[in-house]
Amino acid sequence: MSSTAPDRISARDNPLLKELRKLAQDPGAYRKLGRIWLEGDHLCRAARLRGVRPALAVFAESFWPKAQFEWSDAADRTVIVADALLAGVSSLESPAPMGFMLHLPMRPELVADALTVVLDRLQDAGNVGSVLRSAAAFGFTQVVALKGTAALWAPKVLRAGMGAHFGLRLIEGVEPEVLDGLRVPLLATSSHHGDWLHQARLPYPCAWLLGHEGQGVSPALEARATQRIRIAQPGGEESLNVAAAAAICLHASAATAKS
Repeated sequence: MSSTAPDRISARDNPLLKELRKLAQDPGAYRKLGRIWLEGDHLCRAARLRGVRPALAVFAESFWPKAQFEWSDAADRTVIVADALLAGVSSLESPAPMGFMLHLPMRPELVADALTVVLDRLQDAGNVGSVLRSAAAFGFTQVVALKGTAALWAPKVLRAGMGAHFGLRLIEGVEPEVLDGLRVPLLATSSHHGDWLHQARLPYPCAWLLGHEGQGVSPALEARATQRIRIAQPGGEESLNVAAAAAICLHASAATAKS
């Protein structure tokens, strides 16, 4: 256990609580403040397993007696907050009794030959987080989010990602020209044309282009692709949810690598 006693907060207007509320409730606040809020045991453990040391660990007062044996030395600073005040920070129906505050990582450099997922204006935070989770699960190491895509470190994306963020190189808010730096084939997903995924010869490594939920991959971005891929849907639906399509395509690439 840490020899430094935790700080305690019992006032609602405490500056730290105001900052945490912004980070928890405003999807873009992390960009302005340069910090990220991880809420809940699962995300905190995921960060810790990847060697991330938070600047701050926050615990509900009633939870601390049980948590201190595992988490007392997890962060540079530990804060205990009255239960009702910590619950007021959260935007969840069932607020978690702990969280970490991290410094926002610097944008990494693009790795030219990395297995890559490109997000083209995906809007739904749940979809974005789910795609990140699939990318990490199937061995993709780099995600490039073009301008117009939901904020990658927003709270809802973090929750949907279930810890995948900490195993990925995340590059967000960039223009399509950044993709000129990739030295792998670009594969564009499409609902209506291209090679059938189950019949296609997939290059490996590669970069998958995943487009806006309603509009798909933009024509300008699709023009950069070396191959267009569609998924057979014998049930007759017009299209798949982008997160579901991503999981199918990324799994197909992983299977290609194993064959």
